[in-house]
Amino acid sequence: MSIKESLYNECKNALNLRLKVLQQTISDIETNLQSETKSSAGDKHETGRAMLQLEREKAGQQLAEIQKQFELLNKINTDSRQKQIALGSVVFTTQANYFLAISTGEIEVDGQSFFAISPATPIGRLLLSKTKGDTIQFNSRKFQILKVL
Repeated sequence: MSIKESLYNECKNALNLRLKVLQQTISDIETNLQSETKSSAGDKHETGRAMLQLEREKAGQQLAEIQKQFELLNKINTDSRQKQIALGSVVFTTQANYFLAISTGEIEVDGQSFFAISPATPIGRLLLSKTKGDTIQFNSRKFQILKVL
């Protein structure tokens, strides 16, 4: 399995884990809403329902965000090789190594550390369309692109 495939799979696993946790949260909120309906009426009851409704809306927004991240991840072809950095590129620099996909943080593959970042992040935007040998300045640090997969 290639480095790109391993990084892709790690991102997908992280997203699936987030989805599973969120689905459990939504299930818990639904259960609590059901039990709130059965409890006594009054101001306390209405406040409890309103809080649960807000939590459900927030969870719905998080679910929509996870779905967007899955869509972005599904656009990546792990077999493609680009000279210019784009979505799905694995980038080796003098500062750190990056995988342009979704922001999941640091991932270790074959003893090497990579940062899975979204192309929409500040560093991701700087890297897009660059090629091997280009130099980038980020947070007053300069670093060079050594390799693009």
